[in-house]
Amino acid sequence: MKKLILFFMLPFFGVVPSFGEFSLSAGAGGILGYTFTRYTLKDSGRIQGGGEPGNITSLQSMDRFDYGGFLFFDATYGTLSIMLNGGAQSYQETMDFDGSSRSRLSEGQGTGSEMSLGFSLIGKYPFGLTQKIKLFPLVGLSYHIALLEWRKPEGETLTDRTKGVLPEDRDKNDEAYPLSAWNSLWIILGAGIDYTIKGPWYLRGEAQFGFRLPTGYENGALDMIKERFSAESPKLAGLTGSPALKFAIGYKFLNLD
Repeated sequence: MKKLILFFMLPFFGVVPSFGEFSLSAGAGGILGYTFTRYTLKDSGRIQGGGEPGNITSLQSMDRFDYGGFLFFDATYGTLSIMLNGGAQSYQETMDFDGSSRSRLSEGQGTGSEMSLGFSLIGKYPFGLTQKIKLFPLVGLSYHIALLEWRKPEGETLTDRTKGVLPEDRDKNDEAYPLSAWNSLWIILGAGIDYTIKGPWYLRGEAQFGFRLPTGYENGALDMIKERFSAESPKLAGLTGSPALKFAIGYKFLNLD
């Protein structure tokens, strides 16, 4: 009966059933992390409606402290998780136009907060260090659905970004971005350790680093540059990265040696 259950569940994790050492478990834990964004957007063009040609440079910097909780289901070589993440951030953004003379078109800084619902599918390869300790490298994907996006520019009030009150939160058509513009896809790399406490109970720790792909909001900034400055091919360069520590407790409800 146990092998029959495994046969139908393993394809979900992309695992070829061999019925060697294998276990199914579930658990819960917490996340602490830090996310940073450093982006530069550059192109040449001219301000909409005429004007001298020049170079446009937009700089974006963001630092955020992350926290959250998660539930996971583990099948030895793969882990499926659902997460609720929050974060408090500080940011700074500038846009300069360099023609016959240099001018600053916009500048902003302040703080903010956000929350998202995340889903991750991680592949891993565990190997025993001792009878109680297992180590594993890991790689996978994580998708985050934005639930809340707030900003508080310096000297102003806290604002819901989907209201389009701030100039940077309006797209090329001068409309507010939908909340989905901040949904994000991450590539995850890292390593973890499992420590058996007693019987089916174990502790898990993971160190991860995530690389975020550009969001709809960031791609919208490229369209804005094209529209506002008659630019043909603006380039977005930089990185959003996120080191994180995860701690959890798990329970093995099926274990085949």
